[in-house]
Amino acid sequence: MDDCAPVFATGVDDPPLGSGETLAGQVRFLEANLSSIPDYVYAFDRRRRFAYANPAMLALLGLTVEEMLGKSFEDLNYPADLAALLNGHIDQIFADGATIQNEVFFRSPTGQAAYFSYLWGPVWGPDGSVELVIGVSRDTSERRAFEEALRTSEARLRAATELVGIGIYAWDPRTGALEWDERLRAMWGLSPDTPVDETIFEQGIHPDDRERVRAAIAACVDPAGDGSYSVEYRVIGRDDGVLRHIVTWGRTTFENGHPIGFIGAAADVTDRRHAEAAIRASEAQFSSFAAHSSNLLWISDPVTGTILYRSAAFERIWGIPQEQAAHSIEQWLHYVHPEDRLQVEHALATVKSGEAAQYEYRIIRPGDGSVRRLRDTSFPILDDNGAIARIGGITEDVTQEEIGQVYIVSTKALDARRLAGMVRTMGYRARTFESATTFLDIAALLTPGCVLVDVRKAKADGLSVPRELKARAIALPSVVLDTPGTDLMSAIAAMKAGASDYVVVEDETSVPAGLSSAIAECLAAVRPVSRDETASARVTRLTPREREVLQALVEGNTNKETGKKLGISPRTVELHRAQVMNRLDAGNLAELIQIALAAGLARPGEGSGTRKPT
Repeated sequence: MDDCAPVFATGVDDPPLGSGETLAGQVRFLEANLSSIPDYVYAFDRRRRFAYANPAMLALLGLTVEEMLGKSFEDLNYPADLAALLNGHIDQIFADGATIQNEVFFRSPTGQAAYFSYLWGPVWGPDGSVELVIGVSRDTSERRAFEEALRTSEARLRAATELVGIGIYAWDPRTGALEWDERLRAMWGLSPDTPVDETIFEQGIHPDDRERVRAAIAACVDPAGDGSYSVEYRVIGRDDGVLRHIVTWGRTTFENGHPIGFIGAAADVTDRRHAEAAIRASEAQFSSFAAHSSNLLWISDPVTGTILYRSAAFERIWGIPQEQAAHSIEQWLHYVHPEDRLQVEHALATVKSGEAAQYEYRIIRPGDGSVRRLRDTSFPILDDNGAIARIGGITEDVTQEEIGQVYIVSTKALDARRLAGMVRTMGYRARTFESATTFLDIAALLTPGCVLVDVRKAKADGLSVPRELKARAIALPSVVLDTPGTDLMSAIAAMKAGASDYVVVEDETSVPAGLSSAIAECLAAVRPVSRDETASARVTRLTPREREVLQALVEGNTNKETGKKLGISPRTVELHRAQVMNRLDAGNLAELIQIALAAGLARPGEGSGTRKPT
């Protein structure tokens, strides 16, 4: 085939396409154009044979013009199903002049496998009939891969937005046009199909937040900035009236120094802000309570032993600033009185096992070396899974209860209040009683201290107090306060009744001076309470679980039997047993049973002949 030969081979029975120099020139021009394009161009005759193929098509099949023209799909070994599909298209176009567009997967003889889209149509002859079917194909694999990647990306984006609950939106800074998804419309209290514009957007923003949002928008479209946008504000739903907290972020796209687009995301953080507000309110209430409580509140980490929190009462009780306090339980134990350290360690071990514990111990204050007696209630703090996350405690300084308590008995409420105020200014604790009977009813249960009996208005009733204290063997020394003009026999009667001192005051101004030394001497005479006298009080201070363990011990149960009965492990029983021994100051099991008997926990004989717990 020479350079001027026609490129269309229509077969021996087909009429010629044309003749003459003009036609030859047009054919060469057409051939030059078809040879220069990357698409695959070809034509078919009525017998479904290739009548033309441009260089790209020949290269795809790896054939020469001679090898390809005049051949059918079957001749070129096209897959049977593909050949049948394509032959059907050729027949249809010859029959009715239709135009057909489709896409197929094809693996060429050269090994190129790809998706090809094609457009086929008729070539009309002078008589109005279809002379040829001409087609153009293009490799669409890259486009399909891009579309698939885009679909995958969009699916992932939808999944991510649904997972974290964010809404996606776009904004054109040039036209003001907005595109919102359904989730963002819901944040504005709108239905999914509601049209949105800049007016809808701004009207939904809380009036107090609008200026701040406008400033953030102006900053993000300023070419001098980086285009970033991040702001939180409140929205009032247009249709539902719900107040929501919205956090949003995005970035502006610039071209030639002008903003041309914006993509952003928004999230509804209303529930989170409500929860944070509730936590802040709770923390404020706790902080206020802790700051004004006379007891020390503390929290520690049971794993590391670190002390995480102490309330303001620490400085008053321990006598040192917070910054000088021990940072761990191990360091803190160094300041616990050596005789009480083992008891405290057992108590903390009980709490770590999941039980609350109440215990008393002494500390040696690091600042001045003085000894203070503390009462601590410790308890486990559980997390959402029921595991022990923290250990908390409430510590009360009970030192003053033992050495500085004054009980005031006066039939006149006004006088009682005045005396209580004076006593407190002397550094003592004061508690008032309106009659001798009221006081004597609970005198046996009171902690050691001094009784101040005012007999200025009711002498007979007042003198019954020291008399009954003596008769009942209650170790509470008393001071009798009387008025001038009383005879010597009144003082003698008071002393015989059991009073430690008898004070006569001229007027109200002389009361403090007269009582100061008398109360001090009275409190100095307070003798230590014996074990028998404190057995009931000490047993009463045990926790319910510790009393249950004590009862099981005096009944002769082993640790295993006690654990089975109480629903706890033998190891936990052992910890409770050690705690009870320490808190009741019992040296052995026999002594422990004696204390329990003295406290009335068990009848005499219940502890005899029992097995020793193991």
